[in-house]
Amino acid sequence: MSDRALWPAEVAAAATNGRTGADWRASGVSIDSRSVGPGDLFVAIEGPNFDGHVFVAEALAKGAAAAMVARRPDGLEPGAPLLEVADTLAGLEALGRAARQRCDARIVAVTGSVGKTGTKEALRMALARDGATHASEGNLNNHWGAPLSLARMPADSRYGVFELGMSDAGEIEPLSRMVRPHVAIITNVEPVHLEFFASVAAIADAKAEIFLGLEPGGIAILNHDNQHYTRLRQMAEAVGAARIISFGSHEAAAARLIGLAEHPTCNCISADIDGQAVTYKVGAPGRHWAINSLAVLAAVRAVGGDLGLAALAMAEIAPAKGRGRRHLVELPDGILQLIDESYNASPIATRAAIEMLGASQPGPGGRRIAVLGDMLELGDAAPDLHAGLAEHLQAARVDQVFVCGANMKHLRAALPRHMRAAREEGAEELLPRVLAAVRPGDVVLVKGSLGMAMAPIVEALRHLGGNAAAAANG
Repeated sequence: MSDRALWPAEVAAAATNGRTGADWRASGVSIDSRSVGPGDLFVAIEGPNFDGHVFVAEALAKGAAAAMVARRPDGLEPGAPLLEVADTLAGLEALGRAARQRCDARIVAVTGSVGKTGTKEALRMALARDGATHASEGNLNNHWGAPLSLARMPADSRYGVFELGMSDAGEIEPLSRMVRPHVAIITNVEPVHLEFFASVAAIADAKAEIFLGLEPGGIAILNHDNQHYTRLRQMAEAVGAARIISFGSHEAAAARLIGLAEHPTCNCISADIDGQAVTYKVGAPGRHWAINSLAVLAAVRAVGGDLGLAALAMAEIAPAKGRGRRHLVELPDGILQLIDESYNASPIATRAAIEMLGASQPGPGGRRIAVLGDMLELGDAAPDLHAGLAEHLQAARVDQVFVCGANMKHLRAALPRHMRAAREEGAEELLPRVLAAVRPGDVVLVKGSLGMAMAPIVEALRHLGGNAAAAANG
Protein backbone atom coordinates (compact mmCIF):
# COMPACT_ATOMS: atom_id res chain seq x y z
CA MET A 1 0.00 0.00 0.00
CA SER A 2 1.15 3.53 -0.67
CA ASP A 3 2.56 5.66 2.16
CA ARG A 4 0.31 8.46 0.96
CA ALA A 5 -3.09 8.90 2.59
CA LEU A 6 -5.79 6.88 0.90
CA TRP A 7 -8.34 9.70 1.21
CA PRO A 8 -7.33 13.23 2.27
CA ALA A 9 -10.37 15.21 3.38
CA GLU A 10 -10.48 17.51 0.38
CA VAL A 11 -10.12 14.63 -2.10
CA ALA A 12 -12.90 12.59 -0.45
CA ALA A 13 -15.15 15.63 -0.35
CA ALA A 14 -14.61 16.34 -4.04
CA ALA A 15 -15.21 12.69 -4.97
CA THR A 16 -18.50 12.50 -3.09
CA ASN A 17 -19.72 16.07 -3.66
CA GLY A 18 -19.70 16.32 0.12
CA ARG A 19 -18.75 18.91 2.74
CA THR A 20 -16.23 18.68 5.51
CA GLY A 21 -15.08 21.29 7.98
CA ALA A 22 -12.04 19.44 9.26
CA ASP A 23 -8.64 18.54 7.83
CA TRP A 24 -8.30 14.77 8.16
CA ARG A 25 -6.53 12.04 6.23
CA ALA A 26 -8.02 8.54 6.05
CA SER A 27 -5.81 5.50 5.57
CA GLY A 28 -8.73 3.07 5.16
CA VAL A 29 -12.51 2.84 4.71
CA SER A 30 -14.97 0.91 6.90
CA ILE A 31 -18.73 0.43 7.13
CA ASP A 32 -18.62 -1.67 10.32
CA SER A 33 -18.07 0.04 13.66
CA ARG A 34 -17.11 -3.29 15.21
CA SER A 35 -14.01 -3.60 13.05
CA VAL A 36 -13.24 0.05 12.30
CA GLY A 37 -9.57 0.83 12.81
CA PRO A 38 -7.49 3.91 13.59
CA GLY A 39 -7.31 6.15 10.54
CA ASP A 40 -10.38 4.71 8.80
CA LEU A 41 -13.09 6.76 7.16
CA PHE A 42 -16.25 5.30 8.72
CA VAL A 43 -19.22 5.32 6.34
CA ALA A 44 -22.55 5.39 8.18
CA ILE A 45 -24.56 3.12 5.91
CA GLU A 46 -28.33 2.95 6.49
CA GLY A 47 -29.54 -0.65 6.01
CA PRO A 48 -32.94 -2.29 6.40
CA ASN A 49 -32.14 -3.43 9.93
CA PHE A 50 -29.57 -0.89 11.14
CA ASP A 51 -28.45 2.71 10.83
CA GLY A 52 -24.72 3.38 10.86
CA HIS A 53 -25.29 6.90 12.17
CA VAL A 54 -25.97 5.36 15.59
CA PHE A 55 -22.37 4.10 15.67
CA VAL A 56 -20.53 7.21 14.50
CA ALA A 57 -19.46 8.28 18.00
CA GLU A 58 -18.21 4.75 18.71
CA ALA A 59 -16.22 4.68 15.46
CA LEU A 60 -14.60 8.04 16.17
CA ALA A 61 -13.76 6.93 19.72
CA LYS A 62 -11.94 3.93 18.21
CA GLY A 63 -9.73 6.26 16.21
CA ALA A 64 -11.58 6.70 12.93
CA ALA A 65 -10.16 9.66 11.02
CA ALA A 66 -13.64 10.86 10.05
CA ALA A 67 -17.19 9.67 9.41
CA MET A 68 -19.25 9.99 6.24
CA VAL A 69 -22.79 10.90 7.27
CA ALA A 70 -26.06 11.98 5.68
CA ARG A 71 -27.03 13.88 8.86
CA ARG A 72 -25.20 14.92 11.98
CA PRO A 73 -25.71 12.31 14.71
CA ASP A 74 -26.61 13.45 18.21
CA GLY A 75 -24.00 13.62 20.93
CA LEU A 76 -20.94 14.52 18.84
CA GLU A 77 -18.38 17.14 19.76
CA PRO A 78 -18.74 20.38 17.75
CA GLY A 79 -15.47 19.80 15.90
CA ALA A 80 -16.04 16.10 15.14
CA PRO A 81 -14.49 15.23 11.74
CA LEU A 82 -17.42 14.57 9.42
CA LEU A 83 -17.88 14.22 5.67
CA GLU A 84 -21.48 15.24 5.04
CA VAL A 85 -23.14 13.83 1.92
CA ALA A 86 -26.69 13.57 0.61
CA ASP A 87 -26.76 9.76 0.88
CA THR A 88 -24.05 7.59 2.40
CA LEU A 89 -24.46 4.58 0.08
CA ALA A 90 -24.29 6.90 -2.93
CA GLY A 91 -21.29 8.54 -1.29
CA LEU A 92 -19.55 5.21 -0.87
CA GLU A 93 -20.25 4.36 -4.51
CA ALA A 94 -18.86 7.73 -5.60
CA LEU A 95 -15.75 7.10 -3.53
CA GLY A 96 -15.37 3.71 -5.21
CA ARG A 97 -15.74 5.17 -8.70
CA ALA A 98 -13.20 7.87 -7.89
CA ALA A 99 -10.73 5.24 -6.64
CA ARG A 100 -11.17 3.34 -9.88
CA GLN A 101 -10.79 6.46 -12.00
CA ARG A 102 -7.52 7.58 -10.40
CA CYS A 103 -5.85 4.16 -10.56
CA ASP A 104 -4.10 2.66 -13.58
CA ALA A 105 -4.29 -0.90 -12.21
CA ARG A 106 -5.23 -3.81 -14.44
CA ILE A 107 -8.54 -5.02 -13.03
CA VAL A 108 -9.98 -8.54 -12.88
CA ALA A 109 -13.59 -9.19 -11.78
CA VAL A 110 -14.78 -12.63 -10.74
CA THR A 111 -18.25 -14.09 -10.45
CA GLY A 112 -19.80 -17.54 -10.67
CA SER A 113 -22.21 -19.83 -8.89
CA VAL A 114 -19.45 -21.35 -6.75
CA GLY A 115 -15.71 -20.86 -6.39
CA LYS A 116 -15.58 -17.10 -6.86
CA THR A 117 -14.12 -16.28 -3.43
CA GLY A 118 -11.43 -18.96 -3.72
CA THR A 119 -10.61 -17.87 -7.27
CA LYS A 120 -10.40 -14.24 -6.18
CA GLU A 121 -8.03 -15.14 -3.34
CA ALA A 122 -5.87 -17.26 -5.64
CA LEU A 123 -5.67 -14.36 -8.09
CA ARG A 124 -4.67 -12.00 -5.30
CA MET A 125 -1.83 -14.31 -4.30
CA ALA A 126 -0.73 -14.90 -7.89
CA LEU A 127 -0.66 -11.25 -8.92
CA ALA A 128 0.94 -10.08 -5.67
CA ARG A 129 4.08 -11.97 -6.71
CA ASP A 130 4.36 -9.55 -9.63
CA GLY A 131 3.32 -6.19 -8.18
CA ALA A 132 1.18 -4.25 -5.72
CA THR A 133 -2.20 -5.98 -5.72
CA HIS A 134 -5.47 -4.93 -4.12
CA ALA A 135 -8.39 -7.35 -3.73
CA SER A 136 -11.80 -7.57 -2.12
CA GLU A 137 -11.63 -8.82 1.44
CA GLY A 138 -13.56 -11.98 2.28
CA ASN A 139 -16.72 -12.10 0.21
CA LEU A 140 -17.44 -8.37 0.06
CA ASN A 141 -19.20 -8.71 -3.28
CA ASN A 142 -22.62 -7.04 -3.05
CA HIS A 143 -23.97 -3.49 -3.41
CA TRP A 144 -22.12 -2.48 -0.23
CA GLY A 145 -19.08 -4.72 -0.51
CA ALA A 146 -18.07 -3.91 -4.09
CA PRO A 147 -17.92 -0.10 -3.71
CA LEU A 148 -16.26 -0.53 -0.31
CA SER A 149 -13.58 -2.74 -1.86
CA LEU A 150 -13.03 -0.20 -4.64
CA ALA A 151 -12.83 2.69 -2.20
CA ARG A 152 -10.05 0.86 -0.34
CA MET A 153 -7.88 0.49 -3.46
CA PRO A 154 -4.61 2.50 -3.25
CA ALA A 155 -3.96 4.75 -6.21
CA ASP A 156 -0.62 3.08 -6.94
CA SER A 157 -2.00 -0.48 -7.19
CA ARG A 158 -0.70 -2.40 -10.18
CA TYR A 159 -3.47 -4.99 -10.10
CA GLY A 160 -6.99 -5.10 -8.66
CA VAL A 161 -9.16 -8.18 -8.10
CA PHE A 162 -12.85 -7.86 -7.26
CA GLU A 163 -15.50 -10.46 -6.50
CA LEU A 164 -19.02 -9.70 -7.72
CA GLY A 165 -21.98 -11.62 -6.32
CA MET A 166 -25.73 -11.71 -6.76
CA SER A 167 -28.87 -13.45 -5.63
CA ASP A 168 -31.16 -11.97 -8.30
CA ALA A 169 -31.02 -10.63 -11.84
CA GLY A 170 -29.87 -7.06 -12.36
CA GLU A 171 -27.47 -6.99 -9.41
CA ILE A 172 -24.15 -7.64 -11.14
CA GLU A 173 -24.44 -5.08 -13.96
CA PRO A 174 -24.12 -1.93 -11.78
CA LEU A 175 -21.26 -3.51 -9.84
CA SER A 176 -19.37 -4.39 -13.02
CA ARG A 177 -19.92 -0.93 -14.47
CA MET A 178 -18.44 0.48 -11.26
CA VAL A 179 -15.43 -1.86 -11.21
CA ARG A 180 -14.80 -1.61 -15.00
CA PRO A 181 -12.72 -4.79 -15.32
CA HIS A 182 -10.21 -5.47 -18.04
CA VAL A 183 -10.81 -9.19 -17.49
CA ALA A 184 -14.07 -10.83 -16.35
CA ILE A 185 -14.14 -14.42 -15.08
CA ILE A 186 -17.23 -16.60 -14.68
CA THR A 187 -16.12 -19.69 -12.78
CA ASN A 188 -19.29 -21.66 -13.59
CA VAL A 189 -23.09 -21.54 -13.70
CA GLU A 190 -24.97 -23.99 -11.51
CA PRO A 191 -28.36 -24.34 -9.73
CA VAL A 192 -27.57 -21.89 -6.93
CA HIS A 193 -30.26 -19.38 -5.80
CA LEU A 194 -32.57 -21.34 -8.11
CA GLU A 195 -35.48 -20.32 -5.90
CA PHE A 196 -35.20 -16.82 -7.40
CA PHE A 197 -34.78 -17.83 -11.06
CA ALA A 198 -36.96 -19.58 -13.62
CA SER A 199 -34.07 -21.76 -14.81
CA VAL A 200 -30.32 -22.27 -14.62
CA ALA A 201 -30.12 -20.56 -18.02
CA ALA A 202 -31.58 -17.46 -16.36
CA ILE A 203 -28.80 -17.66 -13.79
CA ALA A 204 -26.30 -17.72 -16.66
CA ASP A 205 -27.88 -14.58 -18.09
CA ALA A 206 -27.58 -12.84 -14.71
CA LYS A 207 -23.92 -13.85 -14.36
CA ALA A 208 -23.26 -12.58 -17.89
CA GLU A 209 -24.09 -9.05 -16.70
CA ILE A 210 -20.44 -8.91 -15.65
CA PHE A 211 -19.53 -8.41 -19.33
CA LEU A 212 -21.47 -5.13 -19.42
CA GLY A 213 -18.77 -3.38 -17.41
CA LEU A 214 -15.81 -4.64 -19.44
CA GLU A 215 -13.35 -1.97 -20.51
CA PRO A 216 -12.78 -1.57 -24.29
CA GLY A 217 -10.57 -4.45 -25.39
CA GLY A 218 -11.73 -6.44 -22.37
CA ILE A 219 -11.40 -10.23 -22.09
CA ALA A 220 -13.92 -12.81 -20.85
CA ILE A 221 -12.64 -16.01 -19.22
CA LEU A 222 -15.19 -18.84 -19.25
CA ASN A 223 -15.42 -22.44 -18.10
CA HIS A 224 -15.47 -24.60 -21.25
CA ASP A 225 -16.59 -27.63 -19.23
CA ASN A 226 -19.78 -25.91 -18.08
CA GLN A 227 -22.98 -26.68 -19.96
CA HIS A 228 -23.70 -22.97 -20.37
CA TYR A 229 -20.35 -22.13 -21.95
CA THR A 230 -21.75 -21.49 -25.44
CA ARG A 231 -24.51 -19.25 -24.07
CA LEU A 232 -22.02 -17.21 -22.03
CA ARG A 233 -19.59 -16.97 -24.95
CA GLN A 234 -22.29 -15.64 -27.22
CA MET A 235 -23.32 -13.02 -24.66
CA ALA A 236 -19.71 -11.91 -24.16
CA GLU A 237 -19.26 -11.55 -27.91
CA ALA A 238 -22.55 -9.67 -28.21
CA VAL A 239 -21.42 -6.91 -25.85
CA GLY A 240 -18.06 -6.54 -27.54
CA ALA A 241 -15.56 -8.59 -25.55
CA ALA A 242 -12.33 -8.45 -27.55
CA ARG A 243 -11.43 -12.04 -26.73
CA ILE A 244 -12.87 -15.09 -24.97
CA ILE A 245 -10.43 -17.38 -23.20
CA SER A 246 -11.89 -20.73 -22.16
CA PHE A 247 -10.54 -22.96 -19.41
CA GLY A 248 -11.14 -26.53 -18.27
CA SER A 249 -10.43 -30.10 -19.32
CA HIS A 250 -12.24 -29.72 -22.66
CA GLU A 251 -9.86 -30.36 -25.56
CA ALA A 252 -10.73 -26.99 -27.09
CA ALA A 253 -10.04 -24.99 -23.91
CA ALA A 254 -7.35 -22.33 -24.29
CA ALA A 255 -6.28 -22.90 -20.67
CA ARG A 256 -6.43 -26.68 -20.61
CA LEU A 257 -5.87 -29.27 -17.93
CA ILE A 258 -3.41 -31.83 -19.28
CA GLY A 259 -2.68 -33.93 -16.20
CA LEU A 260 -3.97 -34.01 -12.63
CA ALA A 261 -2.70 -35.96 -9.64
CA GLU A 262 -5.11 -35.51 -6.72
CA HIS A 263 -3.82 -35.86 -3.16
CA PRO A 264 -5.60 -35.49 0.20
CA THR A 265 -4.22 -31.98 0.76
CA CYS A 266 -3.16 -30.73 -2.68
CA ASN A 267 -3.25 -31.14 -6.47
CA CYS A 268 -0.30 -31.58 -8.82
CA ILE A 269 -1.13 -30.21 -12.26
CA SER A 270 0.24 -29.98 -15.76
CA ALA A 271 -1.55 -27.56 -18.06
CA ASP A 272 -1.39 -25.55 -21.24
CA ILE A 273 -2.16 -21.93 -20.42
CA ASP A 274 -2.99 -20.25 -23.69
CA GLY A 275 -0.09 -21.91 -25.48
CA GLN A 276 2.40 -22.06 -22.63
CA ALA A 277 3.09 -25.35 -20.82
CA VAL A 278 3.03 -25.08 -17.04
CA THR A 279 3.51 -27.63 -14.25
CA TYR A 280 2.55 -26.55 -10.75
CA LYS A 281 1.02 -27.50 -7.39
CA VAL A 282 -2.23 -26.18 -5.93
CA GLY A 283 -2.14 -26.27 -2.14
CA ALA A 284 -5.78 -27.31 -1.80
CA PRO A 285 -7.43 -30.64 -2.65
CA GLY A 286 -10.27 -31.29 -5.06
CA ARG A 287 -10.67 -31.21 -8.82
CA HIS A 288 -12.63 -27.96 -8.61
CA TRP A 289 -9.54 -26.19 -7.26
CA ALA A 290 -7.51 -27.58 -10.16
CA ILE A 291 -10.02 -26.32 -12.73
CA ASN A 292 -10.35 -22.87 -11.19
CA SER A 293 -6.56 -22.51 -11.02
CA LEU A 294 -6.59 -22.61 -14.82
CA ALA A 295 -8.82 -19.53 -14.84
CA VAL A 296 -6.46 -17.82 -12.41
CA LEU A 297 -3.39 -18.42 -14.56
CA ALA A 298 -5.25 -17.44 -17.73
CA ALA A 299 -6.25 -14.17 -16.08
CA VAL A 300 -2.71 -13.48 -14.92
CA ARG A 301 -1.49 -13.88 -18.47
CA ALA A 302 -4.35 -11.77 -19.82
CA VAL A 303 -3.42 -8.78 -17.62
CA GLY A 304 0.27 -9.10 -18.44
CA GLY A 305 1.38 -10.68 -15.18
CA ASP A 306 4.26 -13.11 -14.71
CA LEU A 307 2.87 -16.59 -15.38
CA GLY A 308 5.82 -18.38 -13.80
CA LEU A 309 5.54 -16.48 -10.53
CA ALA A 310 1.78 -16.99 -10.53
CA ALA A 311 2.17 -20.75 -10.96
CA LEU A 312 4.55 -20.85 -7.99
CA ALA A 313 2.02 -18.94 -5.88
CA MET A 314 -0.62 -21.63 -6.44
CA ALA A 315 1.21 -23.85 -3.95
CA GLU A 316 0.39 -21.33 -1.21
CA ILE A 317 -3.37 -21.69 -1.64
CA ALA A 318 -5.08 -23.05 1.46
CA PRO A 319 -8.82 -23.58 1.95
CA ALA A 320 -10.43 -20.94 4.14
CA LYS A 321 -12.42 -21.65 7.28
CA GLY A 322 -15.67 -23.35 6.33
CA ARG A 323 -14.53 -23.83 2.72
CA GLY A 324 -12.62 -27.12 2.83
CA ARG A 325 -10.13 -26.51 5.63
CA ARG A 326 -8.95 -29.78 7.17
CA HIS A 327 -8.22 -30.44 10.83
CA LEU A 328 -6.62 -33.32 12.70
CA VAL A 329 -8.38 -34.02 16.00
CA GLU A 330 -6.27 -35.91 18.53
CA LEU A 331 -8.47 -38.43 20.34
CA PRO A 332 -7.17 -40.64 23.16
CA ASP A 333 -6.84 -43.64 20.85
CA GLY A 334 -6.06 -42.07 17.51
CA ILE A 335 -6.70 -39.27 15.02
CA LEU A 336 -10.00 -38.00 13.63
CA GLN A 337 -9.78 -36.17 10.29
CA LEU A 338 -12.25 -33.31 9.87
CA ILE A 339 -13.15 -31.53 6.61
CA ASP A 340 -14.80 -28.19 7.38
CA GLU A 341 -17.17 -27.24 4.55
CA SER A 342 -19.68 -25.59 6.87
CA TYR A 343 -19.75 -22.10 5.31
CA ASN A 344 -22.31 -22.79 2.58
CA ALA A 345 -23.67 -25.44 0.23
CA SER A 346 -25.00 -25.89 -3.28
CA PRO A 347 -25.42 -29.06 -5.34
CA ILE A 348 -22.14 -28.69 -7.24
CA ALA A 349 -20.17 -27.62 -4.16
CA THR A 350 -21.60 -30.47 -2.11
CA ARG A 351 -20.72 -32.98 -4.82
CA ALA A 352 -17.17 -31.61 -4.90
CA ALA A 353 -16.91 -31.94 -1.13
CA ILE A 354 -18.17 -35.52 -1.29
CA GLU A 355 -15.49 -36.28 -3.89
CA MET A 356 -12.87 -34.93 -1.49
CA LEU A 357 -14.25 -37.16 1.25
CA GLY A 358 -14.05 -40.11 -1.10
CA ALA A 359 -10.43 -39.31 -1.92
CA SER A 360 -9.53 -39.20 1.79
CA GLN A 361 -8.06 -42.28 3.43
CA PRO A 362 -9.50 -43.20 6.84
CA GLY A 363 -7.15 -44.39 9.57
CA PRO A 364 -7.17 -47.90 11.08
CA GLY A 365 -10.76 -48.88 11.85
CA GLY A 366 -12.03 -45.58 10.51
CA ARG A 367 -14.92 -44.70 8.24
CA ARG A 368 -15.93 -41.97 5.82
CA ILE A 369 -18.75 -39.99 7.42
CA ALA A 370 -20.78 -37.18 5.82
CA VAL A 371 -22.69 -34.72 8.01
CA LEU A 372 -24.95 -32.76 5.69
CA GLY A 373 -27.43 -29.94 6.16
CA ASP A 374 -29.99 -28.66 3.69
CA MET A 375 -28.90 -26.84 0.54
CA LEU A 376 -31.14 -23.77 0.58
CA GLU A 377 -32.69 -21.53 -2.09
CA LEU A 378 -33.24 -24.33 -4.62
CA GLY A 379 -36.98 -23.85 -5.06
CA ASP A 380 -39.06 -26.66 -6.54
CA ALA A 381 -35.93 -28.52 -7.61
CA ALA A 382 -34.81 -29.03 -4.01
CA PRO A 383 -36.17 -32.58 -3.47
CA ASP A 384 -34.53 -34.00 -6.60
CA LEU A 385 -31.26 -32.14 -6.07
CA HIS A 386 -30.98 -33.44 -2.51
CA ALA A 387 -31.90 -37.01 -3.46
CA GLY A 388 -29.39 -36.85 -6.33
CA LEU A 389 -26.51 -36.67 -3.86
CA ALA A 390 -27.05 -40.34 -2.99
CA GLU A 391 -25.20 -41.67 -6.04
CA HIS A 392 -22.22 -39.42 -5.31
CA LEU A 393 -22.07 -40.56 -1.70
CA GLN A 394 -22.12 -44.19 -2.82
CA ALA A 395 -19.44 -43.56 -5.46
CA ALA A 396 -17.27 -41.94 -2.77
CA ARG A 397 -17.64 -45.06 -0.58
CA VAL A 398 -19.11 -43.08 2.29
CA ASP A 399 -20.01 -45.33 5.22
CA GLN A 400 -22.46 -43.19 7.21
CA VAL A 401 -24.53 -40.13 6.36
CA PHE A 402 -25.95 -37.86 9.06
CA VAL A 403 -28.44 -35.27 7.82
CA CYS A 404 -30.51 -32.36 9.09
CA GLY A 405 -33.13 -30.15 7.49
CA ALA A 406 -36.44 -30.58 5.74
CA ASN A 407 -35.01 -31.42 2.33
CA MET A 408 -32.34 -33.86 3.48
CA LYS A 409 -35.12 -36.36 4.12
CA HIS A 410 -35.15 -36.86 0.34
CA LEU A 411 -31.47 -37.78 0.38
CA ARG A 412 -31.96 -40.11 3.31
CA ALA A 413 -34.77 -41.91 1.49
CA ALA A 414 -32.53 -42.38 -1.58
CA LEU A 415 -29.65 -43.89 0.39
CA PRO A 416 -29.16 -47.62 1.03
CA ARG A 417 -30.18 -48.47 4.57
CA HIS A 418 -26.65 -49.32 5.68
CA MET A 419 -25.54 -45.72 4.95
CA ARG A 420 -28.33 -44.03 6.89
CA ALA A 421 -27.22 -42.61 10.20
CA ALA A 422 -29.22 -40.08 12.24
CA ARG A 423 -31.57 -37.45 10.83
CA GLU A 424 -32.72 -34.40 12.81
CA GLU A 425 -34.55 -31.20 11.95
CA GLY A 426 -31.61 -28.93 12.75
CA ALA A 427 -27.86 -28.95 13.30
CA GLU A 428 -28.25 -28.34 17.03
CA GLU A 429 -30.21 -31.56 17.45
CA LEU A 430 -27.89 -33.47 15.15
CA LEU A 431 -24.70 -32.44 16.96
CA PRO A 432 -24.89 -34.88 19.91
CA ARG A 433 -25.72 -37.74 17.55
CA VAL A 434 -22.57 -37.04 15.53
CA LEU A 435 -20.37 -36.64 18.60
CA ALA A 436 -21.56 -39.95 19.99
CA ALA A 437 -20.87 -41.78 16.72
CA VAL A 438 -17.41 -40.68 15.62
CA ARG A 439 -14.28 -42.61 16.54
CA PRO A 440 -10.53 -42.59 15.88
CA GLY A 441 -9.65 -43.18 12.23
CA ASP A 442 -12.82 -41.57 10.89
CA VAL A 443 -12.81 -38.89 8.21
CA VAL A 444 -15.76 -36.56 8.79
CA LEU A 445 -17.13 -34.05 6.28
CA VAL A 446 -19.46 -31.31 7.56
CA LYS A 447 -21.34 -29.30 4.93
CA GLY A 448 -24.57 -27.33 4.69
CA SER A 449 -25.96 -23.95 3.70
CA LEU A 450 -25.10 -20.99 5.90
CA GLY A 451 -28.68 -20.83 7.14
CA MET A 452 -28.38 -24.37 8.52
CA ALA A 453 -25.69 -23.27 11.03
CA MET A 454 -23.42 -26.29 10.63
CA ALA A 455 -20.32 -24.54 12.03
CA PRO A 456 -21.04 -25.50 15.69
CA ILE A 457 -20.76 -29.17 14.69
CA VAL A 458 -17.30 -28.45 13.29
CA GLU A 459 -16.24 -26.63 16.45
CA ALA A 460 -17.55 -29.41 18.70
CA LEU A 461 -15.65 -32.03 16.70
CA ARG A 462 -12.48 -29.93 16.74
CA HIS A 463 -12.57 -29.82 20.55
CA LEU A 464 -13.27 -33.51 21.11
CA GLY A 465 -9.63 -34.03 21.99
CA GLY A 466 -9.66 -31.25 24.57
CA ASN A 467 -7.79 -28.63 22.51
CA ALA A 468 -8.59 -27.07 19.17
CA ALA A 469 -7.52 -29.36 16.35
CA ALA A 470 -4.46 -28.60 14.27
CA ALA A 471 -4.95 -27.54 10.68
CA ALA A 472 -3.93 -30.30 8.29
CA ASN A 473 -3.72 -28.34 5.02
CA GLY A 474 -0.52 -27.68 3.13
